[in-house]
Amino acid sequence: MAFNDGWNRRTFLGALGAMAGMVFGKGKTFAFSPAAGGAAAPVSGFGASGNVYEELGVTTVINGQGTMTMLGGSLGRLEVEAVMALAAQHFVSIPELEVAAGKRIAEMLKLPDGYSAIVTSGAAAAMTSGLAGILTGNDPVFIEQLPDLTGMKSEVIIQKSHRNPFDHQLRATGAKLVVVESREDVKRAINPKTAMMHFTNFANADGQIKAEEWVKLAHENQILAFIDAAADTPPVSHLWDYANMGYDLIAFSGGKAIRGPQCAGILMGKKELVANALLNNSPHEDTLGRSSKVGKEEIVGMVKALELYLKEDHEALNKEWWRRLDAISVQITRVPGVSTAFSVPDVANHVPHLEIFWDPRKISISPHDASHALRAGKPSIVLATSERGLFTNSFMLQPGEEKIIAEQLTQLFKAHGLAG
Repeated sequence: MAFNDGWNRRTFLGALGAMAGMVFGKGKTFAFSPAAGGAAAPVSGFGASGNVYEELGVTTVINGQGTMTMLGGSLGRLEVEAVMALAAQHFVSIPELEVAAGKRIAEMLKLPDGYSAIVTSGAAAAMTSGLAGILTGNDPVFIEQLPDLTGMKSEVIIQKSHRNPFDHQLRATGAKLVVVESREDVKRAINPKTAMMHFTNFANADGQIKAEEWVKLAHENQILAFIDAAADTPPVSHLWDYANMGYDLIAFSGGKAIRGPQCAGILMGKKELVANALLNNSPHEDTLGRSSKVGKEEIVGMVKALELYLKEDHEALNKEWWRRLDAISVQITRVPGVSTAFSVPDVANHVPHLEIFWDPRKISISPHDASHALRAGKPSIVLATSERGLFTNSFMLQPGEEKIIAEQLTQLFKAHGLAG
């Protein structure tokens, strides 16, 4: 399996027509404009250099931190870019496209009967529109009324350990978060105002009630269960695991490991709930989700990205991610005082991670200053920090970037070495 799917943006526009011919079959061509006669349009002015970020004075970085929205999520595939460009050539009913795309997604993932999906503006928008649909149903008065919950249920039960900045998307509907810790707390919290029970999967290990028990507890009490699984691929099976557990709604990010459009996500779940979420979302006007627009290009691109993700050799990818971290570790631990440790998080960003430590008696730089120095270097490198050291994963690295990280770290540690 070849991992070098990087590409030169300088040559992208000129090569896209030929590339689309390979992607979509003999005799099928691509054009940016129907009037262009199948020819890819040249770029003049902004973008002509091939490096739009350099033209804007923005520094590109080597991403050793992972699929962080702050860094742009992930890098898309050529085929996804081509399909999105094709989608841009026509007008279409967005609600009709959403239903059709959701049907295709459900088929690809072999979701349980009665499940469907829509493409949203990221997992965050999926959370807001999903809860909005639960609150309003298909009532147009309630839909226009949000976040005024008069006449609607108004409470969401959530474990204390699952509170995080992302639950702002739930609070945006006007709903009140009722915080619990134990099973007994849940039973006491349930009342006629309870709209749903929310679970954040990356916090699974922290709460008393785990993912499978949470949905069972909700259904035993006739309450809907929603799970935020934004960063929970890989493993690929998570794309259907939570539906098979019985969760009524599930939110995934599309722009992380799946490598779909960065501004896309997937809301999947029971058909009626998904349909009501769409009624609360763009392109429908006077809705809470109107500002979370997802375009025809992103919807189509998300379907293609998911198709490609399902076909990947995930075992081979995992081996490559380990190889990259091994290469970094072998080189930097040659510096006296440097040590490393490997781990894989149980949930969310479930990929190999490398933690890097050093003996302050031999290397005189703090983790914070080391991170800052790497970020300020050329090329700029972004690694995560902890009180103990630095840590990185390699699944967003481009081929060869692990060598650059290892070299820059080695130079940094040697530059701050203390005579022993």
